[in-house]
Amino acid sequence: MQSPSSHAYSPVARTLHWLTVLALAYQLPIGVLMVNVKDFPGFFYSSHKVFGLVILALVIVRLGYRLLHGAPPDEPTLTGFEKLASHLTHWSLYGLLLVVAFLGWLGISTYDAREVFGFTIPAIAAKDQAFAERVFQWHKIGAIALFLLAGLHVAAALMHYLIKKDGVMARMLPGAGRRS
Repeated sequence: MQSPSSHAYSPVARTLHWLTVLALAYQLPIGVLMVNVKDFPGFFYSSHKVFGLVILALVIVRLGYRLLHGAPPDEPTLTGFEKLASHLTHWSLYGLLLVVAFLGWLGISTYDAREVFGFTIPAIAAKDQAFAERVFQWHKIGAIALFLLAGLHVAAALMHYLIKKDGVMARMLPGAGRRS
């Protein structure tokens, strides 16, 4: 467990968080362009698949690490509502990250579009074109929900840093410190 005196996440937890953020920052524009640009280059389809699997692996490692090591105690300045909202948001983000990545893998499996950069991603389901189309719709809806919730998460962190000026931002960016 984390030391009770430390309100910051561990360096391992922070690294896994920021690697996930970087992968998602790549996935969003590529995902949007893939579905909206005719003749979008195949390289980006392949990289989207690979980054999706990387995100899935990162989230599994993050969850394992969090379950083994816990999280730091809540920032003492948080109200009861803020604590509840924070915990719901974090666990919902974990859930959506897992579900969206899994749906992507299920979609490419059932669509049978598993070739990436000269290798084949293992299938987790049999080819079924009609089912694949539904899965990709769920993947898209989940991705939209994920990015809306991630936006809320970022907005809340900025609100704590810029308006409340408490130590919430320093939990993930220790150099940020308190502003009050």
